[in-house]
Amino acid sequence: MSIPPETLLLFALSGVVSGTVDAIAGGGGLIALPVLILGGLDPAAAVATNKLQGTLGTATATTRFARAGLLDFRAAETWGLAASSFAGSILGALCIAFAPIDVMRVGLPFLLIAVALYFAFGPRMSDIDVSARLSPRAFALCAAFPIGFYDGLFGPGAGSFFMIAIVALAGLGALRAVARTKLLNLASNVASLLVFLAAGAIVWSAGLAMAAGAFVGARLGSALALKHGVTLVKPLLVVVALALALRLMLDSSHPVGAALGAMLGASS
Repeated sequence: MSIPPETLLLFALSGVVSGTVDAIAGGGGLIALPVLILGGLDPAAAVATNKLQGTLGTATATTRFARAGLLDFRAAETWGLAASSFAGSILGALCIAFAPIDVMRVGLPFLLIAVALYFAFGPRMSDIDVSARLSPRAFALCAAFPIGFYDGLFGPGAGSFFMIAIVALAGLGALRAVARTKLLNLASNVASLLVFLAAGAIVWSAGLAMAAGAFVGARLGSALALKHGVTLVKPLLVVVALALALRLMLDSSHPVGAALGAMLGASS
């Protein structure tokens, strides 16, 4: 597929924005996917190509948080959680043909609104760890694996779901929760990317241009998160979850978006 240079530049610039947002609160695909589609990629190729830039962005952010001492790669727990997310994502990607995607598309915006309300009005988030409600093994089975499965199967909002699970169930403070979210999201991204690579679905020129921007954005976003901590992470999580919910709900394939479109069409 031949892509004009100005479109590749647009992909790179949008990668900077999506990588910055994704490094702090997740949801970078909210920006990247529509841009890829507007740039001429069909939806299936856009999803596959988005995984390429998302993987590089999350890898960059994960590395930055690890260097800041927020991830311990010497601990078996770290590798176990990443492996659970990876395995779940592989299984999810392999089950795409059997998934009730339409049902998930309808229900997901309401779930994201619930996530936003939790972060806005739920227990106070801080940078201090509290007691975990689940052991690492239980968290791997009950949270890392199913959310990884969801990311491989469908994807939107997976970072927000990882974040809320880590805060609510693993008891980590905001910064360590963001760092672990990036690690688990990286594992699930790599898994689904491998499936898309095997299928030959990636548009490489678009993916590499956006990945270059995502690399820059991820470095910027992780630096901002490390500097401002919970004062930046919490409000951005709320905004991203609501924005993603609104974006999905107003799509013409969603009943709300279809109803609004019919009303506007009838009035014009």
